[in-house]
Amino acid sequence: MHQILTGARVFVAEDELLVAMLIEDILSDSGCQVIGPFANVTDAMAAADGVEMDVAVLDVNLRGEAIYPVAERLAARGIPFVLLSGYGRDAVPADRPGWVACPKPFRAEELVRMIAERLAG
Repeated sequence: MHQILTGARVFVAEDELLVAMLIEDILSDSGCQVIGPFANVTDAMAAADGVEMDVAVLDVNLRGEAIYPVAERLAARGIPFVLLSGYGRDAVPADRPGWVACPKPFRAEELVRMIAERLAG
């Protein structure tokens, strides 16, 4: 387990219930406090403006809508995030080379490592 995750507030945007539950379990088992999950971009955007968080996990496609406006908002706030996508690295916009993507399906260890790396800077 990555010690940096203990107590971390992790914002989750994921619209697939089973995947959201899996992410919540992984994060809880890693000592994180889960914020969400948010299943659509509208709710995620509203929460992204005011919710205190340390890092975020963002599914690239929420009910057919791209999560990128939420990612931009978090980036503007200086909050690190990991994108989740079946497209892997190709989900990262070309003009945002510093963003990272975890491919779906993912292994718990891989997601935890990527989140810990984002928290560590």
